[in-house]
Amino acid sequence: MNETLKVLETRRSCRAFKTDMIKDEELKAIVKAGTYAATGMGKQSPIIIAVTDKNLRDEISKENRKIGGWDEGFDPFYGAPVILIVLAKKEVRTHVYDGSLVMGNLMNAAQSLGVASIWIHRAKEEFESDFGKNILKKLGIEDEYEGIGHCALGYAAQPPKEAAPRKNDYVYYI
Repeated sequence: MNETLKVLETRRSCRAFKTDMIKDEELKAIVKAGTYAATGMGKQSPIIIAVTDKNLRDEISKENRKIGGWDEGFDPFYGAPVILIVLAKKEVRTHVYDGSLVMGNLMNAAQSLGVASIWIHRAKEEFESDFGKNILKKLGIEDEYEGIGHCALGYAAQPPKEAAPRKNDYVYYI
C-alpha cells in the first residue's frame, strides 16, 4: 500500500502519552508539514505556536480544562509534552478551513514519523480571552487571530485502537 494512504488509514487519536519529549528533528518536520497545508487563495492565513516549555504547556492545559469544565487535575492534553496551537487570521474568509487543513497535516505528519497526536478543541475560547491574547502579545503577534485547535504531540503510552468500521453510507457515487 502507498505510504501516504497507509498513514491516513492508520492514524488514531492518542489519549495516553509518555512524558518523553519528542525529538527536535521530528517536531521541526511536523511543523514544516503544517506550513504546506492548502489554504484559500494561497493566503497562508494560519500560524502555528509550538509549545515545548512545560510550564507554559501546563498553564495552557489548566486554562483549557477550565473552559471545558473539568475538575482540577484533569489534563485535556492527556500528558502530551508538546502542544502545537493553530490559529488563523480572522479577516481571511477561509481561515477556519485553512487552519483545519493545517491541523490535518500536523497529525498525519506526526503519524508518518511514529509520533502520536490528538486534536484538542477550545483554542477559539482560549485566544478570545485575556490569557490567550497575552500569549500572542508576548510573541509580538498583533493581527486578529482565531484559535482553530491544539495538536497535542508525544509518544503513545499504549498501542492505538483499531479503526471503527467505516459506515455504509459514507460515500455516494453518481
